[in-house]
Amino acid sequence: MDYFIEYCLFLAKVITLVIAVIVVIGALIAFGSRGRRGANAGKGVINVIRLNDELDDMRDAMKRVIYDKDTFKHEQKLEKQKHKEEERERKSLRKASGSDEDTEEHSRKRVYVIDFNGDIQASEVESLREEITAVLSLARPQDEVLIRLESPGGMVHAYGLAASQLSRIKEQGIPLMVCVDMVAASGGYMMACLADKLVAAPFAILGSIGVLVQMPNFHRLLRKHEVDYETISAGEFKTTLTTFGEITQRGRDKVKEDVEDMHSLFKDWVKQHRPLVDIDNIATGETWVGLQAKTRNMIDEVMTSDDCILKACEEADVFAVHYEIRRSIGDKIGAAIHTAADRTVFALIKRARESSYFF
Repeated sequence: MDYFIEYCLFLAKVITLVIAVIVVIGALIAFGSRGRRGANAGKGVINVIRLNDELDDMRDAMKRVIYDKDTFKHEQKLEKQKHKEEERERKSLRKASGSDEDTEEHSRKRVYVIDFNGDIQASEVESLREEITAVLSLARPQDEVLIRLESPGGMVHAYGLAASQLSRIKEQGIPLMVCVDMVAASGGYMMACLADKLVAAPFAILGSIGVLVQMPNFHRLLRKHEVDYETISAGEFKTTLTTFGEITQRGRDKVKEDVEDMHSLFKDWVKQHRPLVDIDNIATGETWVGLQAKTRNMIDEVMTSDDCILKACEEADVFAVHYEIRRSIGDKIGAAIHTAADRTVFALIKRARESSYFF
């Protein structure tokens, strides 16, 4: 027994020491980044990668191993001849057009690839707006924007802003394709249905056209322990559902009314952008996999984003565009913790929702 007590005391000391070290490191990081935050706040950098080149490099690496030396050299010569012919055609086009503007109009199609991985707060919308602004500064009507979208949904206002960013592409008359490989549910599907062409992998999860409000309430626990919780507000419905206050039936009814109104707006949004869907049959909060979503006209084609990009590389110059926000070390640590927490919560929700589906 004495040994156990000593062990517990030792464990408590170790835990206390670890917490103290973490607090000190966090304070040092915060202090060190404070001076830089003002100078770098909101600044970032656009990274652009030509995916055609990456594909060519992978293809050459495969050929170098699989083909014999003579065959590989022959393939290399054919590739060089092809590039020379393409360059000759571009020069002829430039000479015939007589101006850089005409050449730009008739040059090869470009496809801009943007990734959006959504969390509860749609926090990547900050990068998305910069990426779309950069693309729209150069995109022409004959070009295309391809969004690789992954999101289980989240806050209404956050995903409303994210969807509005995609609307900017359509307002400029640029074709928009959205590819879903794993999940585009709730707010994620609200974004996805804006696409001129929406494709999804066979077992990607789509739908969840519904609205949810939930929070714990500790009012009875506080009342049991004779703890008062006071809220002073102006306006009948300023407080409806709260964590610690008493929830009245009138408050519940008001929140229910707001949820129904938001659901109606969500359904109208989907119907506006996907007019072929039977909205009353799909706006039940259910989700479907890509194969099922295709039969319900929720998507246009069953295909992975990889196939879309490979196909685009055959007929266009394809560029991956990513805006990287500069963050301090403290911000990066905080963001990592926040992301880990989000993933844990969504994993638990997803596991509970899909507990009957296994492979």
